[in-house]
Amino acid sequence: MPLLVELAGRTVAVEPTGSEPPQKIEGGVVLPPGRVAVLHGLGDALFYRHGQNSWSPCGWRRLSEPPLRIADPRRRVTADDPVWDDPARHHSSAVAALQGGDGRVLLLGALGIGTPRLAADRDTLAGWYEDDGAPWFLAYGEEEEVFGAYTRALAARLGSGARRAGNVWCSWYAYYEGITETGLAKDIAALNGLPFDVVQVDDGWEEMVGDWEPNAKFPSGMRALADRIAGAGMTPGLWLAPFIVLPGSRTARERPELLLRDERGEPVVAGYNWGTGYWALDLSRADALDHVERLIRRVVHEWGFGYLKLDFINAGAAPGVRQGGVGREHAYRQALELIRRTAGEEVYLLGSGAILLPSLGLLDGLRSGPDVAPMWQNYASDDPSDAMARNAVVNTLHRLWHAPLAEVDPDVVYFRSRLNLLTDQQLGWLRDLATVCGFRAVSDPPGWLRAEELADMTAYLSARPEVVRKGRYVFAIDGREVDFGPAVAADEQRYPIS
Repeated sequence: MPLLVELAGRTVAVEPTGSEPPQKIEGGVVLPPGRVAVLHGLGDALFYRHGQNSWSPCGWRRLSEPPLRIADPRRRVTADDPVWDDPARHHSSAVAALQGGDGRVLLLGALGIGTPRLAADRDTLAGWYEDDGAPWFLAYGEEEEVFGAYTRALAARLGSGARRAGNVWCSWYAYYEGITETGLAKDIAALNGLPFDVVQVDDGWEEMVGDWEPNAKFPSGMRALADRIAGAGMTPGLWLAPFIVLPGSRTARERPELLLRDERGEPVVAGYNWGTGYWALDLSRADALDHVERLIRRVVHEWGFGYLKLDFINAGAAPGVRQGGVGREHAYRQALELIRRTAGEEVYLLGSGAILLPSLGLLDGLRSGPDVAPMWQNYASDDPSDAMARNAVVNTLHRLWHAPLAEVDPDVVYFRSRLNLLTDQQLGWLRDLATVCGFRAVSDPPGWLRAEELADMTAYLSARPEVVRKGRYVFAIDGREVDFGPAVAADEQRYPIS
């Protein structure tokens, strides 16, 4: 039976399947577990879509417009949740919001894990859980106020993190998988004395994804590399994809029992990369968790890495048949709890492909968008999850409300002119957004930078400007107004070509 709920002077009709009465808390009301439908009365409102993981599209669309989604089904498997995709109705993961004509926002958000999903039309905003689920948070008011109240409710139930990564140098956007021990040794020496706190070695060091031993390009081993980074005064960081294996890996061949399987007993393809589909581990299995624990113990306690970038981790919640009917987000969180316990509280854990709610209280940082390629937009692609600088900026702007829960990682900023198609304005947006986030990462080898570029990078990394939010896309950085609105606006040519 519908209930009338008053929210900051607005009364809405709510129909929950749970029997518990709504409970008022700071900033909103808590609704009972189960399915809930809200008769919003906002008509053709703007709809806020929150993507399932780091790479899933996130932003505002009017209800009369087509839903914000990934159209390519193969890409959707990698970068979103294919189970609940809807080409016709606006849909969201974990939280959704509607903004009416007066600018105020109605927010409905999950307060627990269990694969919460939401959808909206011109009449109704509905939420449900794939599993048994948890309560819901409902609020109405100014955008910043309702999202702030939601983050406080989440932190109280699931946890939050206050650890900061510092300034990070990452190998990926210079060398991709072409990294070598010799090349990194030169870069580490050049980074010594610059304002970096972490040197993170990215993909390309391992035998194969799933086989986490150093390949022939690293003959001295990973302990020696970590020691070299630490000896230069920085924290050693390492890229891992602990929840996936490539079909050709030794692990997939020798330990097939670890793999997540579908109803037919076939390995689940959790996404596509490295020229193939990759498989997920079944994190409901004790032996798969043992496999992950041994990996983390080796990387942290034997090799000496104190910063881990955990990539492709949404695969831990891929749809499949799990032991004991364990829900996929529960399996994902159980594995992250194991990683945190094994690594220790002092190790910084960054999640890429991370799912927000089951990561809270466990991961220190969350990637907030797709990769920042050194190009603004690829006009051969309209995929909002594709590796482009604009996609990274847009998605990060719409995830800034995560900041009280975990550090927001917008990916790298660039100072180099070499191998870079970004204009000065686009470079400025990337740098300013990283300043807003407080997470600053660079992938430019010092040897690639001209003297003025090196000076600009050093000054940027050393500065700690005051940031004040003035609107959805407008900020003041040490009093200088920065408007990201033009970066968000679609279909505008921003290359210096006609």
